[in-house]
Amino acid sequence: MSATDHSEPTRRDFLYVATGMAGAVGVAGAAWPFIDQLRPDASTLALASIDVDVSSIESGMSVTVKWRGKPVFIRNRTDKEVEDAKAVPMADLKDPVARNENQPAEADATDLARSAGEGKENWIVMVGSCTHLGCVPLGQAGDFGGWFCPCHGSHYDTAGRIRKGPAPQNLHIPHYAFTSDTVVKIG
Repeated sequence: MSATDHSEPTRRDFLYVATGMAGAVGVAGAAWPFIDQLRPDASTLALASIDVDVSSIESGMSVTVKWRGKPVFIRNRTDKEVEDAKAVPMADLKDPVARNENQPAEADATDLARSAGEGKENWIVMVGSCTHLGCVPLGQAGDFGGWFCPCHGSHYDTAGRIRKGPAPQNLHIPHYAFTSDTVVKIG
């Protein structure tokens, strides 16, 4: 090392660092609009979950709401519908899996595993798309009193389980929870 070498930063070192920092800020500023466009817009976020007031749905009545562009059936089943669904032997089911996002993936398709749970067995919330080709089944119809897809003849029982026809799976149940006795949050 000679006497003319400096170990302290020089003005040139400062200019190199300042220029590099200005360039990094400029690149980040130019890239931000492209990064920002990847975020979902407000309408998509609004569809991520919905709250449905079910206080006016009497026993034996259903409503259909739209969630993420799909119909969702919410039914307040009668005591007879619940008892009929509970009485179905698992061996009679075409699809023995609950298909309920609120349950473990391998849960059996018992009536309780398909309903809103203990104390709310009368409530069932399902995506209203036939698992065969995505048609919308008719409610309180078919051979089992649940849902019937007239397009290809799939029959679902009062718990939304496929019992007859070409559909391979039970009607799917989205993630949902009762946030109060009268409001269900879907999504």
